[in-house]
Amino acid sequence: MRRISDRKPDQGRVGGRAMDGMGGKGPHQLGRLIDIESHLELEPATSEDGQGALSLPEPSRSVDLDAAQQAVRDLLVACGFDVSEGDLTETPRRVANAFAEFVTPVPLTMTTFANREGYDEMVLVRSIPFHSLCEHHLLPFVGVAHVGYLPADRLVGLSKLARAVDHFARGLQVQERLTSQIANYLQERLRPKGVGVILEADHMCMSLRGVHKRGAKTVTSTLLGAMRNDARARQEFLALVGAEATG
Repeated sequence: MRRISDRKPDQGRVGGRAMDGMGGKGPHQLGRLIDIESHLELEPATSEDGQGALSLPEPSRSVDLDAAQQAVRDLLVACGFDVSEGDLTETPRRVANAFAEFVTPVPLTMTTFANREGYDEMVLVRSIPFHSLCEHHLLPFVGVAHVGYLPADRLVGLSKLARAVDHFARGLQVQERLTSQIANYLQERLRPKGVGVILEADHMCMSLRGVHKRGAKTVTSTLLGAMRNDARARQEFLALVGAEATG
């Protein structure tokens, strides 16, 4: 069951609790309906150089925890398990809360700063851990992201690169789309000379079922601007993330 919420964009909730920004500090119990919202307006917030920060557009939706819990209970019963007593009585609640966390993006605000020193070399954050949920089998895929950009007029707070990965990883995903979403968001919001994103992940739908190929890694990349069109920039990015430069 899915309900559309009419709450204001800054009232996001996770697991039935309000989140105080990206760090999730100080959750307060608010109820059973999770509102998944983010800032639809690109109004600037305060930044160190007065240029503000852009918030991430995200469609509004909500998760009904009670309906999710009942659905998990029904699934377990359909698979032959007795959830009326014993250790399984609390499993539907736990699974519903876990899935709600997996599919609930935390609002992201991209804080940027003026590139006053004219820094024009690559900025790269390597091996950012992430996990997401495969939309085909509802099984996790887990790995690391390498995110870099070539600055133009603006620089971005380094933690925001990791937070962008986390934001887009929350939800039902495929790795190819996740890679593109991170890169396109940075290109649109930061307007750098180029962006590079590489994801390496283990997919439980490959290792625990189907072909049962444990240890197989899926690597995806999105290169934009100079990272795609300038051979030297592309080679530097691939070398810095430890990938084999090809082409």
